[in-house]
Amino acid sequence: MQKELEAAGPVIDSLSSISEIVRTNYKTAPVFKKYKINYCCAGNVTLKDVCSGMGVNEDLVVDELQEATRNISLSNGLQFNEWKTDFLIDYIINVHHAYLYKTLPEISAGLLSFMDQHKKQYPELAEVYATFCKLSELLLSHNRNEEAVIFPYLKRLDAAFSKGETYAQLFVRTLRKPLTNVKQEQTQVACLLKKLQALTNNYKFPEKACTNHQVIYRKLHEFHDDIVQHKHLENNILLPRASEIERLLLLH
Repeated sequence: MQKELEAAGPVIDSLSSISEIVRTNYKTAPVFKKYKINYCCAGNVTLKDVCSGMGVNEDLVVDELQEATRNISLSNGLQFNEWKTDFLIDYIINVHHAYLYKTLPEISAGLLSFMDQHKKQYPELAEVYATFCKLSELLLSHNRNEEAVIFPYLKRLDAAFSKGETYAQLFVRTLRKPLTNVKQEQTQVACLLKKLQALTNNYKFPEKACTNHQVIYRKLHEFHDDIVQHKHLENNILLPRASEIERLLLLH
């Protein structure tokens, strides 16, 4: 496996305005929230002036902003289909599931707060929020089922098959898990994600959108991209591999 590559994020200029910093990179927003710095309606107030006025350590804030914008990318040469099943499953859990557990509550809270304050200006946000909530609930339930039931089964199935264990066929016949149900849930996720994408015009915020509006839509876009990669690993690699192993074992 090729190593993850880390690239430095853009240099944070303390003479830039708070709004400009967030508009340039939405990932800086949580840092400003942490320090209770208003980034949405801050006007042209610079980071330096805000830190000075609030008695906040400017260097510390800049360091945290720099860390928040640090880029982490995966080499295009990674061959996920060549990864061992147990490693692929652990990757899905520790990368994609972990991302959802952290991000879903954050997006939901931010979207709800913004929607409540802008109902008249952006009435379509009510359906965006409702769709996101349905998708969030489905994903969390799906993740828990995978971690508690499906993934342990797939690991044992793969191990028994790879080692040519004599009990492998019996294992499939007696403890086989409903992978069809998983695939049906994946289809539901895809439908809701497509609807969310349509409702947000492919996550394009209005031309005069405030900074907070831009942050929310960019987070939704990031969420969308993560789900696409997440479900690719499951739908196109992991589940077909498991189904083929089951088929081979049930032939005997």
